[in-house]
Amino acid sequence: MFIFKSKSILSICMLFIVFTLVLAGCGNAGKATDETGSGSGQTTENQESTGTDTAQNESTESETRDYETDKGTITIPAHPKRIVTDYYGGEILSVGGNLIGVEPSAFDNPFIKDKLKNTTDVGYPVNVEKTLELQPDLIVVMYDDNYEELSKIAPTVHIPYGTATDIYKTVELFGDLIGQPEQAKAFITEYEKKAAEGREKLKGIVDENTTVGLYELTDKGDLWIFGDNAGRGGQVVYNALKLKMPSKVSKDNQTVQLSLEVLPEYATDYMFMTVYDPEKKGEALKEFKKSKVWNGLDAVKNHRFFENDFDTFYRYDPIAITAQIDLFVDLITKSAEQNK
Repeated sequence: MFIFKSKSILSICMLFIVFTLVLAGCGNAGKATDETGSGSGQTTENQESTGTDTAQNESTESETRDYETDKGTITIPAHPKRIVTDYYGGEILSVGGNLIGVEPSAFDNPFIKDKLKNTTDVGYPVNVEKTLELQPDLIVVMYDDNYEELSKIAPTVHIPYGTATDIYKTVELFGDLIGQPEQAKAFITEYEKKAAEGREKLKGIVDENTTVGLYELTDKGDLWIFGDNAGRGGQVVYNALKLKMPSKVSKDNQTVQLSLEVLPEYATDYMFMTVYDPEKKGEALKEFKKSKVWNGLDAVKNHRFFENDFDTFYRYDPIAITAQIDLFVDLITKSAEQNK
């Protein structure tokens, strides 16, 4: 009996130990499964989060809006990333646009050429094949020569020449177009600061009665005078520096062709003349300076007649206008020093 009981007790003990080990093993297995499951859950959550962020970024980049143009309402990117244009290079750059293609003469613009190192010359009229290779998401044109073809590549906005008549309207227009209104405001703030500094430097040199004229001589001998919205520095001298326009030129009569004989009637205290001479022959300018009319001008006698580089002073984009302020101020102040 004793032996029987001992074996029974031993068997019971062994069974209890085995049962305990089995339960422990199951518990550890469950714990391991829970931990593995928890880890998988975190990875999935991170993946979902990354997916959400990516989707949000893609959503931001793919946002569009309707934009009214003379060609009708078109859908454009809310924040275009790759922009091609013909003659609006400086305007787009002034509000922080990423300019990937522009017409060739922009590369001669001294005020923006350093900003065009990664920009492609797309020719003029804008070359459709080159533009297609660049894969723009927005095209902006002053002239609509290839509008239909370009509009098949990307949304194409036609802004005719003269749509915006001053630096304020221009910067606002392009800031809105590419979704950079704050950049536009910041640019205008800097422009106004520069203009105020320029006017301060001219105090005591010019006054409200001092007249300034902007002229151009072509390689064919044609002579022109310009107002405040035809390039050549008009927005600088008449709007930023607030100097006086000749009485025979008005905002409604911006560009007037003159004969040499009537030039004295349009003469001013300070006369700035650009020379359009693409082949750099210089013949028209030589003939002009031989004339009695030129030699008889008070501005010539008083060292107030200036020959301005065409590529520098022809420009009228916001970046050029802002930079030209210092150029005109320097010319006028140096002239004053000569006349002391």
